[in-house]
Amino acid sequence: MLQFTKVAVIGAITAVATTASAQEVVKIGMTGPLTGPQAQAGKDNENGVRMAIDELNAKNPVIGGKPVKFVLLSEDDQADPKTGVSVAQKLVDAGAKAVFGPYNSGVAIPASRVYNDARVVMATVGSNPKITQQGYGYVYRIGASDIELGGKIAAYAIRELKHKKFAVVDDRTAYGQGVAEQFIKIAKENGAEIVGREFTNDKAVDFNSILTSIKNKKPDAVFYGGHYTQGGPLRRQMKQLGLNAALLGGDAICNAELFKLGGDAVNEGVYCVQGGAILESGTAGKAFVNAYQKRYNTKPLTYAVSFYDGMMVVAEAMKKAGSVEPEKYMPALNTISYTGAAGKYEFDAKHDLKQSPVTVYTVKGGEPVALTSY
Repeated sequence: MLQFTKVAVIGAITAVATTASAQEVVKIGMTGPLTGPQAQAGKDNENGVRMAIDELNAKNPVIGGKPVKFVLLSEDDQADPKTGVSVAQKLVDAGAKAVFGPYNSGVAIPASRVYNDARVVMATVGSNPKITQQGYGYVYRIGASDIELGGKIAAYAIRELKHKKFAVVDDRTAYGQGVAEQFIKIAKENGAEIVGREFTNDKAVDFNSILTSIKNKKPDAVFYGGHYTQGGPLRRQMKQLGLNAALLGGDAICNAELFKLGGDAVNEGVYCVQGGAILESGTAGKAFVNAYQKRYNTKPLTYAVSFYDGMMVVAEAMKKAGSVEPEKYMPALNTISYTGAAGKYEFDAKHDLKQSPVTVYTVKGGEPVALTSY
C-alpha cells in the first residue's frame, strides 16, 4: 500500500511538471517614460498592465487548448522618439505578442511603424489623430483622441464656464500641438476668440515672458497643450504674476501630480479632461480604483485603467481566436466588444474607439474631482 502511494505521488509530481513545462510563455511589452519628469505617468501605466497580467495569470489561462503565462517586458522610452524606436525594435526582437504604449504621441508615431512592419499589435493612449490615420493594421488606440479631448474641453469652457477669450500655449510635442489645435478649432467654431498663441517646450521651467504677454491680452482662460510637468509650474507662475484666468488642459495635466508641482495655485480655476466616463460611477471602475490603491498604496493617475483594460481586451481577443499570434488574433480584436473598468471597447475602421466619452475634472484638495461626462 505504501509503495502504491509513493508511485501515485511521483506520478502526480511528474504530471504537474509536465503541465508546467507545457505552459507557453506569452511576452507582453510595455513602453513609456519610466525615468525623467514624466516617470510618474509611465510607472502608473506600467502598474495597470502588470495588475491585469497578474489577474489573468491567477486564473490559469488557456488559449487554443494550451495553458499560457503572460510575462511583462517593460521598457523605458524616456518620452523620446529616437529611444522609442530603439525600444520598439528591442521588444519586437524579444518576441512580444502585444505592446502597450507608447504614452507620448511623439513617440507613438515613429514607433508605430516598427511594430506594424513586424506585425506586432501596438495599443497606445497617444492621442494625436495621426497615429491611427497612417493606416497601420496592427496599431490601435485605447483612449480618446485629441478630437475628443481638445474639442470637448473647448466646448465645455464656452458653454458651461461662459468663457469667450482664450490664450493657447503648447509644448510643440505631437501631443501638445495636436490637442491645442483641436481646442482652437472647436473654440472658433463656437464663436470664441483666440487672443494669444504662444509656444514653449516639454522641458521648460520658466514661463514668465509668455505669461506676461498673455496677461496684457486679458483672456478668460489659458489652454495649455502639454503635460503636468510644465502645467503645474505654469499655473503657479500665473498666480504669481496676477494673471487671473482659468487654466484649461487635456488629459496629460489631469492628475494629482499637477498639484504637487503647482501647489495651492492649482486648487482653483483649473479644468482638464480625461478620456472615458467618470470611473467611480460604475461598479467595475470603483473595483479597479480600490484594487489599484490597495496594491500600490496610491490612487491611479490618468491611464493606468486604460492599460489595464487594454491588456484584458487583447487577452480576450487571443482567447476568441485561439492563438497568441498577432496575425491570428488581430481579426478578433477588430470585431471585439468588451466592457472594461473604464467603459466599452470597440474599434472603428481606423482602430480608434467607437465610443470615446470624456470627463471634465477640476482640482480640489490636491486631487482631480470629476464634474461631468461630456
